Amino acid sequence: MSSPPLLGKEGLKAAYCRVVVTVPLAAAALVAVARLGPEELAGRVRDARPVHLFLAAFLPAAAATVYLMLRPRAVYLVDYACFRTASNCRVPFSTFLEHAKQVPVLNERSIRFMTKLLERSGLGEETCLPPAHHYIPPYKYCTLDAARGEVDLVVFGALDDLFAKTGVSPGDIDILVVNCSLFCPTPSFVDMIINRYKLRSDIRSTHLSGMGCSAGLVSVGLARNLLQVAPRGAHALVVSTETITPNYYVGSERAMLLPNCLFRIGGAAALLSNSPAKARFRLRHVVRTLTGAQDSAYTCVFQEEDDRGNVGINLNKDLMTIAGNALKANITAIGPLVLPASEQLLFALSFIVRKVLSGKFKPYIPDFRTAFDHFCIHAGGRAVIDELQRSLNLSDQQVEASRMALHRFGNTSSSSLWYELAYIEAKGRMRKGDRVWMIGFGSGFKCNSAAWECIEPAANAEGPWATSIHRYPVDIPDVLKH
Repeated sequence: MSSPPLLGKEGLKAAYCRVVVTVPLAAAALVAVARLGPEELAGRVRDARPVHLFLAAFLPAAAATVYLMLRPRAVYLVDYACFRTASNCRVPFSTFLEHAKQVPVLNERSIRFMTKLLERSGLGEETCLPPAHHYIPPYKYCTLDAARGEVDLVVFGALDDLFAKTGVSPGDIDILVVNCSLFCPTPSFVDMIINRYKLRSDIRSTHLSGMGCSAGLVSVGLARNLLQVAPRGAHALVVSTETITPNYYVGSERAMLLPNCLFRIGGAAALLSNSPAKARFRLRHVVRTLTGAQDSAYTCVFQEEDDRGNVGINLNKDLMTIAGNALKANITAIGPLVLPASEQLLFALSFIVRKVLSGKFKPYIPDFRTAFDHFCIHAGGRAVIDELQRSLNLSDQQVEASRMALHRFGNTSSSSLWYELAYIEAKGRMRKGDRVWMIGFGSGFKCNSAAWECIEPAANAEGPWATSIHRYPVDIPDVLKH
């Protein structure tokens, strides 16, 4: 299914061109009118022919009509729901490592590495894995049926909550967008959802795969574009998840063991509409940037063990450079859309100075705290959150939602941003008019972001945090020792 492109460099260039052309012309027209003076202007109006008066009235009206017809429709978030993990799916570190020891390929050195990784990961003891991973050894039970069972548990659980919260009938859904990167069965996710909830036969549906942890915002952007051409009052259902069951790595390559340790079960469903009725957020902007690199988001290098058996764990420097470039590209794209004029001016001056002096000065990073009240950074790992906090000069409270979501739920891939938004609302920090910046990172290397404006805070905001929000925030040590 084809759809209009998301806002990117070309779209920004076109927007800037329109501004560059329109503003000078309007200013010139105003100056010319001012120079005439009231008497001369009145005389010219009296001498004007009827056709001139008609054109003077018709052309502005026609231009205004064309503008209103062509401008993008506003898109709204009616509500969202996250899968609520159950206590019987909880996997403490001790359980995870005990199960890993039953995998013949994993030697003592690999187990020691995984232990060190978990201690530094930022994950807590309440993160959950799907039922198949609770067997010993786990990989023997990661079957197709077990993977479908996880889909039933996570996706249908989130959708049931969403339909109950919004009161929207499944028959009112016009668009369905699902993203799951690594599990693409036949029948597809969209077919499973359509059959389960008896959605309409003419529904527009698509499944995005292989797009990594930032695919949730790609799905939001696609749904937004499809709502531009849908009838007013249309609804788009966005489902974001990652199926963990069939993706348990059985091997000794350390870079591949990292996802085993960080990824956890989770999913979210969001209902969008091009009507403001009952909406809680307005979608202001969606921006996608891609560096063009093919590096995995979890590629790592590891130092050899020292004499005491300690393992050094470091993110690949090239990876961090690629991630930094993706973030800079996204900042450059979204900055003009959301930043106040003062910050845009400073950023432009910094850019010019760096070009003139051949990059001898560090680039100016705009203060996005002037544009946003809340930040949801993909909970991909502790290092990712640390780096963005440093790069954007954010406070500990501004990245609290990301750290706590990682601690409580682990890396839930593309759905992690919704768990973070739920945390902010469960803490009662969301106010009408507050602006939220979601930043998603994924393999490729992509950095996608979305800007939201709160219309109505949630009346019952506990959601997936219902049983644990009273215990958060918690202190997360650099190294967790048992």
